[in-house]
Amino acid sequence: MSDPAAHPDQPAETIRLRPALENLPAYIAGKPAADDGIHRYKVSSNESHLPPIPSVRDAAVAAMESSNRYPDASAQQLRAALGQKHGVDPAQIALSTGSVAVSGDLVRAVVGEGDEVVFAWRSFEAYPILVGSHGGTPVPVPLTAAGDHDLEAMAAAVTERTRLVLLCTPNNPTGPSLSTEQVEDFLARVPEDVVVAIDEAYREFHDPATVLGTAGIFRRHGNVVLLRTFSKLQGLAGLRIGYAVAHPRLARALGQVTVPFGAGAPAQAAALASLAPEAAEELERRAERIRSERSRVMAGLREQGWELPASQGNFVYFPLGERSGEFAEFADARGLVLRAYGTDGVRATIAEEEANDRLLAIAGEWIAG
Repeated sequence: MSDPAAHPDQPAETIRLRPALENLPAYIAGKPAADDGIHRYKVSSNESHLPPIPSVRDAAVAAMESSNRYPDASAQQLRAALGQKHGVDPAQIALSTGSVAVSGDLVRAVVGEGDEVVFAWRSFEAYPILVGSHGGTPVPVPLTAAGDHDLEAMAAAVTERTRLVLLCTPNNPTGPSLSTEQVEDFLARVPEDVVVAIDEAYREFHDPATVLGTAGIFRRHGNVVLLRTFSKLQGLAGLRIGYAVAHPRLARALGQVTVPFGAGAPAQAAALASLAPEAAEELERRAERIRSERSRVMAGLREQGWELPASQGNFVYFPLGERSGEFAEFADARGLVLRAYGTDGVRATIAEEEANDRLLAIAGEWIAG
């Protein structure tokens, strides 16, 4: 933020800002690596350490040839492909600049001034920002000691003012996931006019044998909406594209409130190319490597004496409480940039093998000291 005193020629501002912004938390992105001569691995953001698949990159580059034109606002090709993937009408796919933007559209579509949105905490950093910035009332419900959603407490937090519930599975930043049975039991306790969004940004990293059966849940419940992204496994975080799978009425509402032309042409082309069979096969191989590395890292940490939440994401979480910042600084000095969450804990993304080895070495040194 610029210092007004440094620009004395600027006129005084007497504009009125919305009161809701006064206490709104700021989104804190993953810390970049410092340029001080120390070779660091940046694992503070849940992004892929691998570049896009060549065919996906080529599709995005080719789309740049027509970047003087607006992208297809209806994203017909991509929505048709995603509709086929999820077994729904293409009109039930709502696209925007990442699943976080779709989450914002969801808040705009169903949450009025003072309406409540229930979510677990700690969970995705943007949830309270999206809710508060649009005049809603955030209702954070503490996680269990194991880092899981406390679904019983979340169901009890639903009131007549609740319009939306956000379930992040696997949960970012702690890692545990929800089962189909857990979600079905939860939905049985939530009024059918309350929208329940299942945010699966990290679904591809989950053990396929136990991953949440969201397709069936979606078919059985008219108040469920699914949130997905191309930012993680597909490696398109810099292009910004994600989507929702919604029932028809909600899908139309999302289309009414979204920013026009939000999904750019290169992003649409890259996302579409990533759905091609050959690309999908390579992405599954990448996901398996991440799952394997996560298992190796978790096993190594357990051997060192760490007791961590059972992660199904592309990250691990250290619930260090008051020592979170200290641990992040300890790691930074040894060449690893982590993501500290206040006085709650620290998250490390599973990345290249060398970065994961460094995490194990740093964690071992910390716990031994």
